[in-house]
Amino acid sequence: MNDASDRSRSDRVDDHRSYPDGTASALAGFADTTELALMMIDARGIITYVNKAGQRLLGYERHEMIGHTLDLIIPERLRGAHSAGVARVGGGQPSKLSGKTVEVAALRRDGTEFPIELSLSVWQGPDGVVMGGIIRDISERRQRDTRLHRLAHHDPLTGLPNRAQVNERLGAILAAGGQAAILLFDLDGFKKVNDNLGHATGDTLLQALAVRLPAVLDADAIPARIGGDEFAVILPDVGDPMKASAAARSILDAFRQSFTIGDHVLKLGACVGVALGPAHGADPEELIASADLALSHARRDGSPGFRLYEPAMRSAMAARRLMKDELLQAVGAGELVLHYQPQIDLESGAVFGAEALLRWNHPTRGLLLPATFLSVLESHSLALQVGGWILDEACRQAAEWRSTGLPDMRIAANLFSAQINAGNLAQVVTETLDRHGLPPEALEVEVTETVVLENDDRVLAPFRELRDRQVGVAFDDFGTGHASLSTLKRFPLTTLKIDRSFVRDLLTDRSAGAIVQALLGMGRSMGLDVIAEGIETEKQQAALLAMGCRIGQGYLYARALPSEEFTRRFVETKGKARGKAAGSR
Repeated sequence: MNDASDRSRSDRVDDHRSYPDGTASALAGFADTTELALMMIDARGIITYVNKAGQRLLGYERHEMIGHTLDLIIPERLRGAHSAGVARVGGGQPSKLSGKTVEVAALRRDGTEFPIELSLSVWQGPDGVVMGGIIRDISERRQRDTRLHRLAHHDPLTGLPNRAQVNERLGAILAAGGQAAILLFDLDGFKKVNDNLGHATGDTLLQALAVRLPAVLDADAIPARIGGDEFAVILPDVGDPMKASAAARSILDAFRQSFTIGDHVLKLGACVGVALGPAHGADPEELIASADLALSHARRDGSPGFRLYEPAMRSAMAARRLMKDELLQAVGAGELVLHYQPQIDLESGAVFGAEALLRWNHPTRGLLLPATFLSVLESHSLALQVGGWILDEACRQAAEWRSTGLPDMRIAANLFSAQINAGNLAQVVTETLDRHGLPPEALEVEVTETVVLENDDRVLAPFRELRDRQVGVAFDDFGTGHASLSTLKRFPLTTLKIDRSFVRDLLTDRSAGAIVQALLGMGRSMGLDVIAEGIETEKQQAALLAMGCRIGQGYLYARALPSEEFTRRFVETKGKARGKAAGSR
């Protein structure tokens, strides 16, 4: 086809014989001034017209396009499909795309490919079928959509996939019949970083972890950030628990080295929960829930570690949910009670104090000890309410005993983390003492290692205030966990309690004896009261006395007793531990 025939065909748009008053010329003028790219082809797919906007969009002059096939602007991989479609319509078959708008790829003169939106029309012209299109460059829209898609599927802080993409990836793998492992973990100590050093440091720490994770994982692993300090790792095509466990260990290894953020050297820990799909979940929601259950068990195990999901975990979770419901009923029905175990002056046998211990009078299971329900209660929304009740009831009972002959006896009450985190502990304790007319020295609050390890100023401040007011502060079970001597130095303690495991082995294990001796010496040096727990025999008592221990509690004197029995045995006898035969269990 020569240039003359090209110009002849293109000039037909200016043929005004079919239009009165020069309408065709006006249409031609409009076509060349509009910003819409317009193009026409004939039944063979030959380009017969392109306006100026189309030329600018595609990078061609008009004569470089007229007379050439549509392949000129179609990427090579798509030419076959386009040619077949044009041939069908050119042969007289109706077009399925006529009147519709579709998104396709186009090719510029310089060879660059770009996305276009094509609105297609088909009509019958003087020389047969004519196909015309309005073309719009949608590159900016695609880029915007890509940005929005990235925002919707990636965490903006770390650049890692987010929870939505984790669900999509797992869903696609499982729907295709594939296998995948999911590992969940969060950061131990991250809240303290945010609170003490600021969110900017916390954000930088998360970014540092996002860089470190891919370095310790296999190339096909997909790390993701699914919450504040919550992360996930997808292992595609992994159904082997050994491979998943190896990945969990790699994650834990990532935390063994400290993170240097500016001038700060930060040490964090983590626990990991692992689940395998489809064995532990046929869809993303179920699989992630299984990994979350495993993570909960890993946390309860303590210290950095990982747990692989087991079906029994779901049964245990159902049992915990049932116990939470029962605890709610128990509080309303007054089924929770306090029993009291005497603390004895080992030299005189006099009652030095009493520890208030929680019990549950379960309507069907009888009297339950704290080991049965305490972990559930501590994570329950009732913890703050029950902790306040324990404090109030213990003080009420202490005031009653003082009115009947034991004016100097001290009552010890255990605290829940919820009471400390509420932020008004010192005020609540002071108001409780005032309500029952007790002096501050009549009360001792006991804290566990978990609380002591969170020894930032926010936690320490109320205990300093209580100690300064002469309220006792005891650290329970020292030496059984991770608390260090520097922790004791910082925390405002008045009393140190030696764990029953050391007392039990005192006479048979030289190491246990050495630890008890060291704790007693340390307590004396720091000006602390030291109480030995779990004394069961007179030989243990004698050995403790010889080491310099002055206060103890245990079955040798009495188990924890209901208030009425405690009153009968120790208050009415003016505080003497009778007969040393109170070791009945």
